[in-house]
Amino acid sequence: MNKTIRVAMILAVSAGSILAHTAPASAQWRDGPARWDDRRGPPPPPPRRHHRDRDTGKVIAGGLAAGVIGGLIGGALANGNNNGPRYIEEPPPPRCWFEDRRVQNAYDGGWHYENVRVCN
Repeated sequence: MNKTIRVAMILAVSAGSILAHTAPASAQWRDGPARWDDRRGPPPPPPRRHHRDRDTGKVIAGGLAAGVIGGLIGGALANGNNNGPRYIEEPPPPRCWFEDRRVQNAYDGGWHYENVRVCN
């Protein structure tokens, strides 16, 4: 449930930053229908046209950078604590002790007792 809410929030913020587009505001004085006559003077000049000669792609680059950063943050939040260090306890050392055991003598084939280390 917690991951679902996080992912939904990340998607909402990402979609809002990608899809948000503002248009320039147009503040014109209107008094009734658009009609111009001699009482008000000549009509206003036509709006200045903005050419795309100064468009260097900053908006696109900013959107891509925001998407990459949002993706990194979203991936880190969705992944949670699954990639942190894991501390695993080592198994306890085997229990060992010494016993007197009968072993075969390698030189003459006889038998004798030796103190032998025995572990679980």
